[in-house]
Amino acid sequence: MLYYLLYPLRDVIVGFNVFRYITFRTAFAALTALLISFILGPWLIERMRRIKLGQFIREEGPKSHQMKAGTPTMGGILINVAILIPTILWADILNPYIWIILFVTFAYATIGFIDDYRKLARKQNQGLTAKEKFTAQFGVALLAGLAIAYLPSIHNNYSTVLTFPFFARVVLNLGVLYIPFIMIIMVGASNAVNLTDGLDGLAIGSTLIAAATYSVLTYAAGHFRIADYLRIAWVPQTGELAVFCGAMVGASLGFLWFNAHPAEIFMGDVGSLALGGAIGCLAVMIKQEILLVLVGGLFVIEALSVILQVASFKLTGRRIFKMSPIHHHFELSGWRETKVVVRFWIIAIIFAMISLATLKLR
Repeated sequence: MLYYLLYPLRDVIVGFNVFRYITFRTAFAALTALLISFILGPWLIERMRRIKLGQFIREEGPKSHQMKAGTPTMGGILINVAILIPTILWADILNPYIWIILFVTFAYATIGFIDDYRKLARKQNQGLTAKEKFTAQFGVALLAGLAIAYLPSIHNNYSTVLTFPFFARVVLNLGVLYIPFIMIIMVGASNAVNLTDGLDGLAIGSTLIAAATYSVLTYAAGHFRIADYLRIAWVPQTGELAVFCGAMVGASLGFLWFNAHPAEIFMGDVGSLALGGAIGCLAVMIKQEILLVLVGGLFVIEALSVILQVASFKLTGRRIFKMSPIHHHFELSGWRETKVVVRFWIIAIIFAMISLATLKLR
């Protein structure tokens, strides 16, 4: 919005010329999101405590987590507000990709909000059923996929071809299967972040790293010369998504201030589902669907640990891990919670660096 309000005044006030630069607006989107988090965070925490919206802790988890019972939850509301306002302020609001990513983020946030509210209303750790949650998630992903494919303003950028990291000449055209594929990408990413959200600061710190990585990737994908130099897909107009990523970085950093151990508030599904859905949607829009496996490598590991645990128990009656997701396995193995979180952040950073390295290694 500020782009259209202030950039036209560049002939009157020379300094307003900076509003044309995505990098400038991305940085200030991050700072704005951080400021909003710092201002609204204490108020939201106090409000949640006053109305007693506290987290329920499952009994089969690590015993050390029982002391966290009653900690305010649904902090994802703060994250989503801190993403929305800076994006509207600093991004080009006429860019269709901005509205698609906001739709996906807040549609998944709504699903998460309903899930969290049901848990609190029932006073147990059970919200939406798996069928209800997946139906809603796939429905949102379908609408987003159709928008990407058929909106006149971005239809010419639509491609059903997949590219692969490290292999510039390897491509796969999914044709009519592309929309179902990207639906799986978005839903999978959303639930992977949700599964990672089990320790203080783990999910939001890992999201911060992924969002920072996508700030670079979206800018590169939307810049013709950079995309051509790196031999990655050039998708016109997607550079503006870097502003959204900047807002996500700021919101994540701001929420981490309150979510660091010992957490003053948890994000809940209203936060984790929204952040995961946004990450999946970003990967789809810049045509880096396969690279998401590396950018979100930690989330993939967390999700795979659950899949393997369930499959092993059903097939053999034995468990691979002491508990899944895998961060609980290390807790039960004697690692302190903070050590698990920091080491997992390091793993996320390694995956992010490898992801960025693939841009040139093709």
